[in-house]
Amino acid sequence: MDQITPEHISEWAKAQSQRPILLDVREGWELQTASAKTDALDLVHIPMQTIPARLDELDKSRPIACLCHHGGRSMQVAAFLQQHGFQVVNVTGGIHAWSAQVDPTIPVY
Repeated sequence: MDQITPEHISEWAKAQSQRPILLDVREGWELQTASAKTDALDLVHIPMQTIPARLDELDKSRPIACLCHHGGRSMQVAAFLQQHGFQVVNVTGGIHAWSAQVDPTIPVY
């Protein structure tokens, strides 16, 4: 599975033929605490545990970048999505790395 750092996500998004999705798989309270902001991708929030039941909410024609706190949960979700035919990458380091590499105004927790 492909990995991408937050600092390269905008370049990756521009290289896609369809507008990508940034799939945040963290819990709701985590999203309220710290959220990624980008004009290059559409943010979709589906907590990890609900992905199998909500799989039909995701468009297989659009590339997906999975995001969580540090990259572990998102890697599991990315592997699951890849097995179901999605074009997916994992955001290494998660929202924590996003804060360090892209937007220091995002709180770390």
